[in-house]
Formats: sequence, C-alpha cells, structure tokens
Amino acid sequence: MTKRALVVGSTGIAGGAIARLLQDRGWDVLGLSRSASPQKGVRQIAADLSDPINLAAALTDIAPSHLFITTWSRQATEAENIRVNAAMVRNLLDALRPAESLRHVALVTGLKHYLGPFDAYGKGALPDTPFRETQGRLDVENFYYAQEDEVFAAAERDGFGWSVHRPHTIIGKAVGNAMNMGTTLAAYATICRETGRPFAFPGSAAQWSGLTDMTDARQLAAQMLWAATTDAATNEAFNIVNGDTFRWSWMWGRIADWFGIEAAPFDGTVRPLEEQMVGDAEVWAEIATRHGLAEPDLSRLASPWHTDADLGRPIEVVTDMSKSRRLGFAAYQPTDDAFFDLFAQLRADRLIS
Repeated sequence: MTKRALVVGSTGIAGGAIARLLQDRGWDVLGLSRSASPQKGVRQIAADLSDPINLAAALTDIAPSHLFITTWSRQATEAENIRVNAAMVRNLLDALRPAESLRHVALVTGLKHYLGPFDAYGKGALPDTPFRETQGRLDVENFYYAQEDEVFAAAERDGFGWSVHRPHTIIGKAVGNAMNMGTTLAAYATICRETGRPFAFPGSAAQWSGLTDMTDARQLAAQMLWAATTDAATNEAFNIVNGDTFRWSWMWGRIADWFGIEAAPFDGTVRPLEEQMVGDAEVWAEIATRHGLAEPDLSRLASPWHTDADLGRPIEVVTDMSKSRRLGFAAYQPTDDAFFDLFAQLRADRLIS
C-alpha cells in the first residue's frame, strides 16, 4: 500500500527529523507549515491550521496514509493554549476526513503531560519519577490533553489508529524554533567563548545534581515511525527519551569542553539565561559579522526562556521507557553525542562559530 506521510510542522525540530527519516525509508513526504519553507525532498503545503476553510482547500486531494502532528501555537494563557491548539488539531483532522485515507495519526506532546503547563509548571502535586504512561493526567488544564482528546475523538469516528509521543526537551536543528535548548546552549557557549564571560550553569541545584534525560529528535522520529508501522503500538501513548540518564554537573563540563571553554563552578545560585543574555542581540550580530555566520538574529537561534524553564526546575526529572521497550522499540542515543552532533551541524551550516 502507498505510504504517503503528511508532516505538520515539517520545518521544526521534530517535524524535520521525521520528514528526513521517512524520506530515507522511501516514503512520499508532504510538509505542512504556514511558511512552506523549501525542504529537500518534501513537497511543501502552505496553510494556517487555525483557518479551516483555507486548510481544507490546501489539503484537497492530498490523501495521506499517515499524519504526524509535531507543531503547536503558544498563547498567553493556558485557556487560550487549549482553545487554539485543540482547534488546530480538529481543523486538520476535519480537513483530511473527506479523503478517508488516514491509517495512523501520531501526535507529539511532551513531559508537560506529567509536569503541568507553563503557568503551573512543576508546581503542586506531581507524579513520582520516573514518569510512566500509566500515571495519567494531572488535575489541571493542559492543552496537551485537549490535543489528545481531538485525536481520540476523530480516531473513534473515522477508524484510524493513533499514537502519542512524549519527549523530554528535544535536541535537534531548527532555526526560528521557540523551544530549542541545544541551539540556545550553543549560542550561549559561543558568546561566552568570544567575550570571555563565564560559562555559568543557569539552572537550579536540583537540576545540577539530580538525574535527568533528554530526547534527540532522531530518537523521537524513530519511535514515531516504529509506532506508525507496528500493530502492537497502535492506540498507545509512549514516553520517548534517549535511553541514558545524566547529571548536568557532568554534562555542563562536556559541553564546555566541546567549545574549548572552561565551565564556571556552580555555587547553587540560579542565573537564568534570560538575565545573562538580555543584551546579547548586538553581541551576537557582531560575532556573526566577524565570523560570516548565516543568522545574525540571535532570537532565531536562542530561546532562553524555554531553557530556563527546563534547567530551573526544582525537581529531578527521569522518564521511564519500559512500555515501548517491551513492545520492541530498542533504539538508543547517548545524550552527549546528541549535543555534539547538533553542535557540529550548526557549525557546518555556519550558524555558530
């Protein structure tokens, strides 16, 4: 049967990774985004998920067998996140319904399923770590839950299978992405090296000393493809991390070594990147000019607020992967190598010096 994938958010970190993997496996890949930026091997479709009429017209005669939803729209409040992002998923599934072609829908959410949304992040009663899929939902409003409910309702009505994927801080390349720890840390380390500023860990003592894990975008893509093509994984939600655990007290020094700088000693003081990098737009523009970098706008590379949210958490975060392991998903990715691969790619693409 024809394997035609529609990747929504194909120019983002997660969407780009699954689009590349599907191409490598011989799939026909279409990408949907508002900008329809050129992407090698991907037929781009420009559409706004919040505009159902425009969306339906753009998706006429597309008839994908598989749908990968890897995007969302950040709003000022969680109530607005729920309203806007639920409507985006609903509009998308409604637009694809007439073709009656969908066999599987994969939705990417994340560990805020267990930690709560941004305005209640890591607060109140939280499940014990490691987070397991059986722990279910928190008793708070969360747009991830609203997105899931739209997929579940459409799947029951239209007869396709689904999977939900919950990564922890995705590492991968995407310029202009709103949640991008890997590139943020690369830009920060570059600025520290170029200016002589200390490479100071911005987060909490709990994050510095506690165990944590992360998700390479390639690892997420591998699990999405596995779930989309494995009967036993149909209609299931899965955590997805690299498979290793580490402490930032170890990782921070390894990142510093890659950039040829010394990691500043950590004394327990939280030094948010939003404060450390508040005046760095001009600094970055000068670095970009001096080294001939491809992106002089620091805001398109770094998202300090999101990195601060992750590294400032007052709790240890470890994610259980047993569910998908038992069903046969065996991929593994060392997190330090995930960072180093990204940094090498950013340097090769002249995005950092």
